[in-house]
Parts: sequence; C-alpha cells; structure tokens
Amino acid sequence: MFKPRVRPLVRPLMRPFVPLLCAVFAVPAGAGPSDALHVYGGVAYGHDDNLLRVPEGQPGYDGHLSDSWWTREGGLIFDKTYSRQRISVIAKLSKTDFDYFKQLNYDGKDMQANWFWQLGNHLEGKVGATYQQVLAPYTDFQSDERNLRTSRSQYAEGAWRFHSYWRVRTGFQRDKYDYELLSQRFNNRTEDATELELDYLARSNNTVGLVARKVKGKYPYARLINGALLSNNFDQDELKVRVKWQATGSTGFDALVGYTQRDQPSFSKDKTKGVAGKVKATYQPRGKMTYNASVWRDFAPLESTLVSYTLNKGASVGAQWDATAKIKVNADAIYERRNYNARNEFAGSDDLRDSIRTASLRATWAPRPTIQVSAGVAHQQRSGSPILGTGSFKSNSMTLSANAQF
Repeated sequence: MFKPRVRPLVRPLMRPFVPLLCAVFAVPAGAGPSDALHVYGGVAYGHDDNLLRVPEGQPGYDGHLSDSWWTREGGLIFDKTYSRQRISVIAKLSKTDFDYFKQLNYDGKDMQANWFWQLGNHLEGKVGATYQQVLAPYTDFQSDERNLRTSRSQYAEGAWRFHSYWRVRTGFQRDKYDYELLSQRFNNRTEDATELELDYLARSNNTVGLVARKVKGKYPYARLINGALLSNNFDQDELKVRVKWQATGSTGFDALVGYTQRDQPSFSKDKTKGVAGKVKATYQPRGKMTYNASVWRDFAPLESTLVSYTLNKGASVGAQWDATAKIKVNADAIYERRNYNARNEFAGSDDLRDSIRTASLRATWAPRPTIQVSAGVAHQQRSGSPILGTGSFKSNSMTLSANAQF
C-alpha cells in the first residue's frame, strides 16, 4: 500500500519555525498581555504562483512566474496608561528573502508612536506618527525590479464634548510617499488633510456627524506629457455624513458618505465630483459566527498619460467563525471595479475599466494570549484593460506564520 512521504516535505518547511515555537511556549507566566513592554518576534513563509502579477499569455521574467519567500521580524511593543494619558509605541524590523527573485530581497520597517491624551471630562484626542518601508505591490506596475515604498504620517486631532449630546472634532494629517525606483518617482507625493466634524451623540450610543474635509496633494516631480512638464498637484474637498448606528443588539452599521470634488488642473480643466463614501454592516448573532459586509464608491487619482482618475466601486463580504476559545477562522471576498476617465478622447476611451476579485481564507490559533500561529490561502484575479496596458492575471498564494510577544 502506498504511503505518502509527508515528513521529509514538512521538515524543511517547518524548520525555521521550530526555534520560535520552542521559545514562545517557554515564556514565563509573568510575561502576560497586561505588561507594558513586550519583545516581539515572528517568522513567516509565503508562496505565490504569480508573484509579479504577469498578465495571462506572457512567459514571465526569465520564464518564472512563481516564487517563495521567508520573512523574519522582531521588535518592541510598549503600551501603558498614565492616569488619563495613554502612550503606545511599536517598533518592528523585518527581513524578507525570496528564493528566485533575489533582487527583491528587502529590509522592512514599521514604526508607530501615539499619545492618546485626555484633559478633564470633555477634551480628548490623539497625536502620533508612523513610518513604514515595504515592497510596493505589482498589481498595476509591470517590472521585476525592486520598488520599495516608504510612507510617513504625522497627525494630531482633538475633540471637545461641549454638551452631553454634542461634540466637535478637528484634526490634521500629513502623509508622504516615496518610491525607490526612478521610473516610479512621479508617484512621490505629500498629502495634507484637514478635518472639522460636528457630532450628535444619542443616549443609545449611536452617533450622527457632519464631516468637512480638505486635502491638498503636492507632487515634487513633474511628468513629461506630450512634450510638456505637468504637475499632478490637486485639491480635494469633501462634505460627508458619518453614522454609527447599533440597530439591534447583534446588528450595527458604520457609514461615511457624502460629496467629493477634486480639482487636478494638469489632468483636466473640469473638476471630478460626485457621491463617494463607504457603508459597513456587522451582524453578530448569538453563537460563534460574525458576519460583515461593505460597499463603497470612491474617486482615486491615477498617474497616467492616458487617464486622469478612477471611479472605484466595490463590495466585500466576510465571516469569522470562533471555532474554539483559541481558534478562529476568517473568510473574505472582495470585488472592485475601476472605471477610468480619459485625459483626452481617443479610440476606446469610452470603455476604460477593469475589475479585481480577491478571496481569502485564514485560520489563527492562539494557544496563549501573546502567541499566534496562522495559515492562509488567497486568490486574486483581474480582468484587464488592453488599452491601458493592464492585462488580465490570476494569482494563488499561501502563507504560514508564527509570532509571539515576550
């Protein structure tokens, strides 16, 4: 009788996980989630059968489509409340190595620092900053060169509850994005967003608010288009309604919907405008299941010589099964259609669209509050637009990971 040889295949795959798993199960009882300072460590393995999102019918780079990678990460996590002031700091460093596309190997960085402040019973807010360095996705960018994306954010916000039913909030955030490749530096930008919000707080803990938001985008590098250097700077104004409504004990809604107007002179003299926003619903009946669903409609910029922006319409559904106190299983499906607006009319400019479908399944085991082991699979598929050069592709991937806080 044939017996599959499992152990020789499993051993090489699990060997890097063994030291971490041995260490995390040896963590003393005193290293619990209530401690302020934790040392974080993790290791992950992944495989993707179309890592660089090569369109169907193309041979790939050097005849290769798939690749596997290992990621090791470590860092510090600090979270402590001093009276009414909470300080949270996360600092992680990682190293990712690919088996075949070794030129993509990179060192990742993830830093977050937040001060959640409160003065008296009516004033509260948050001040913080983040820094992240990761490999940029290849969904809309065809290359086998490494393209690291560095993002920085600084933000501050404050809320004043001047009445038992009313609250006013204001905030400012600056996001800066830089890309490693010279061919992608035209995507470098800084976005400054200012918000002002007035909320009505009902006795039922439901909230209705009016949000006014202004975003200014600045691109340091002009693009050469039809022999002329053009700036992609833009101004965007939004007026939206925010609703947080717990309809029943098991059903809740979270919505931010309203009017958006975007002015980007280098693309068109006309302003992009219309309804935009997102609505999310959560249903958690008694038992072990939680369901969620979302729909959205958003305008987004696109750096291209052919089109000026995309109108993204999407929907998602998901479910979480709490199989046991220590095991959770999540399933999600996402669909998004992107409609493009042409810079100038040309043959086929009236039918510029593509769509992306993503489905994923993940199981997470937490033998202790500070330990997690997870495994997941995902499928992504895009229907491309040949005129825009976005070919159709399919991708299947899997990941295994283990992490712990000491």
